[in-house]
Amino acid sequence: MPTTRDLYLARHGQADPTTTNLTDIGRQQADLLGRRLSRSEPHTLWHGPSPRTTQTAHQALTHLPGLTATPAPEADDHIPHLPTRDELPPRHTEQILAFLSHLSPQDHAPHLAARALERFTGPAQGSHPRREVVITHAYLIAYLIAHALDAPPWRWISIPVAHAALTVIRYRPHAPASVVVLNDTAHLTDPLRWTDLPTWRP
Repeated sequence: MPTTRDLYLARHGQADPTTTNLTDIGRQQADLLGRRLSRSEPHTLWHGPSPRTTQTAHQALTHLPGLTATPAPEADDHIPHLPTRDELPPRHTEQILAFLSHLSPQDHAPHLAARALERFTGPAQGSHPRREVVITHAYLIAYLIAHALDAPPWRWISIPVAHAALTVIRYRPHAPASVVVLNDTAHLTDPLRWTDLPTWRP
């Protein structure tokens, strides 16, 4: 029987661009994220297989006794959707295409995006509501937000996601998905919020 699923989406903490391991700031962000998640008492925690998502998950787990961190290939860093020119609004087409031109086509993985939708979204099965955490990357979180709002799939491009920010999407039986929380950084101190904002996309 379907029941409510609250999907807690969190981006990894700040990482070194060369090693992809968490920086000192990233470890602080991950620790504070774990403290925030502990208040919600989640039932499940998945994470992408990259070092930065794995390390974020394991740091958060220090505040989540009884949970284990389960790797999920669907939560890896990838481009969920590459739009064509015809999909884009004329006023912003060139700006968006310029951004996309700097991305590697090899990172385009629509099959992973489809599997993420299948695995993480929609009502859960069971008799009790579920709270599930996925620690992943900005592009996938933005894509899941766009999907929850029935927005065109290219809209992931225009949704910023902060390091260790928390987004909650609620999936109820017989109701549209609801974005309950978006980019919540209240658990982070001021110096730890939006630590990559200057490099954000269009």
